[in-house]
Amino acid sequence: MRVNFPWATHKFEERGWRARLHIIPRAYCGFMVDVLTPEQRRENMSRIRSANTKPEMVVRRMLHARGYRYRLHVRDLPGSPDLVFPRRRKVVFVNGCFWHVHSCRFGQVVPATNSAFWEKKRLATVSRDERKTAELSALGWDVMTVWECEIRDLDMVERRLVSFLGQ
Repeated sequence: MRVNFPWATHKFEERGWRARLHIIPRAYCGFMVDVLTPEQRRENMSRIRSANTKPEMVVRRMLHARGYRYRLHVRDLPGSPDLVFPRRRKVVFVNGCFWHVHSCRFGQVVPATNSAFWEKKRLATVSRDERKTAELSALGWDVMTVWECEIRDLDMVERRLVSFLGQ
């Protein structure tokens, strides 16, 4: 028995008198299938923001509540950091795991369609991040990166940020 849903893989298993149908989400099958048409995907990708993302807003609210004041997306600095603390000479980047190829499971997802393009694009992002971090360090700025997956543990992120920024 096979039922075709674009979002799941099915496995039918028979044991004695009991039969089971296992529905396994495709995300856990080791590959990523694009269920959208190219036009739908283009529209979706055009709505992805580079500033004021949800993880960034969480970090901003947390720091503001603790009394820290900062500037946003300063274009005069290399890489236009998400949060800039001018008096402390410190900057914070809030990076998405997929786009900046983090070592977590979200950053290691490889798109099945047009994979050569995405590999080239994501590796260019990683090299640009390293280059901009080195440029900021050479200018005397301390740099910290908060990853999207770390936002799940807000206490840990808050401890790291407070330790990085000082009181």
